Amino acid sequence: MFYMHNFPSESFVDLTMYQFGQRECHPNHDAPLVKHRHYLFHYVFSGKGVLEIEHDGVMLPFTVEQGQGFLIFPGHFNRYKADEENPWHYAWVEFDGLKARDLVKRTGLKANAPIYTSSDMNETSRMVNALSNIINRPTGDPIELMSFFYMFMNCFIYSSESRSQNQNSIGRMQDFYVQEAINYIQQNYYNDISIKDIASHCNIHRSYLSRIFKVGLDITPQLFLIRHRIEVACELLRTTKHSVGEISRMVGYPNQLNFSRTFRREMGVSPQQWRK
Repeated sequence: MFYMHNFPSESFVDLTMYQFGQRECHPNHDAPLVKHRHYLFHYVFSGKGVLEIEHDGVMLPFTVEQGQGFLIFPGHFNRYKADEENPWHYAWVEFDGLKARDLVKRTGLKANAPIYTSSDMNETSRMVNALSNIINRPTGDPIELMSFFYMFMNCFIYSSESRSQNQNSIGRMQDFYVQEAINYIQQNYYNDISIKDIASHCNIHRSYLSRIFKVGLDITPQLFLIRHRIEVACELLRTTKHSVGEISRMVGYPNQLNFSRTFRREMGVSPQQWRK
């Protein structure tokens, strides 16, 4: 059994699905090596298989079994293969949006630690039920499907064992510095700020800032700044009539050409096309 359904993602901005489906795999069924532009979560109903994720130029292997899941992060090559003797049956949902990164962070999963394991079977049961409601209603009303997806995300966060482990690290000094840097970016993104400026605000060296960002968020501070600016730009494109040039300057890009190039690289389309 296999089916996939595309979702009208243009109707939702903060959080949206792009496609979802399920597959009962044949033994050794092999998905090709690909790199996705959005988050892609799989939940394994039965069986098992192997996931490989590219991280820092190395393919990391993970065995995933019944009751587990895996989250593929945007921009990382990946492939996965069903077990020869006990091939898996899984469902998936591809998603993204302005709030997606923050929600994913709360699960505790990372690009190099992508395996979902339950810490609360009641929450996991609710998560699976919400996911089943999505994949079993491919022609359902988009708003109804999104209500199930929000329930799925909530249960995904609160049932993730990685989230529980991550909470134990809250209060470490590097977490304080990362949050301080994030606050500075969110309050000054529209200015011509650099990573050196952010590190100086936190009273740490820029190389240390880059290292703790990579450990804590699996992203560089420069890319975090870029993506925050693009998120704000998307919201302005959606909710205002400001020109692209005006929005470019409002999010810290005095050069509209640089803004448009960066926007296309992050979103896959130009600001004008995204607004349509």
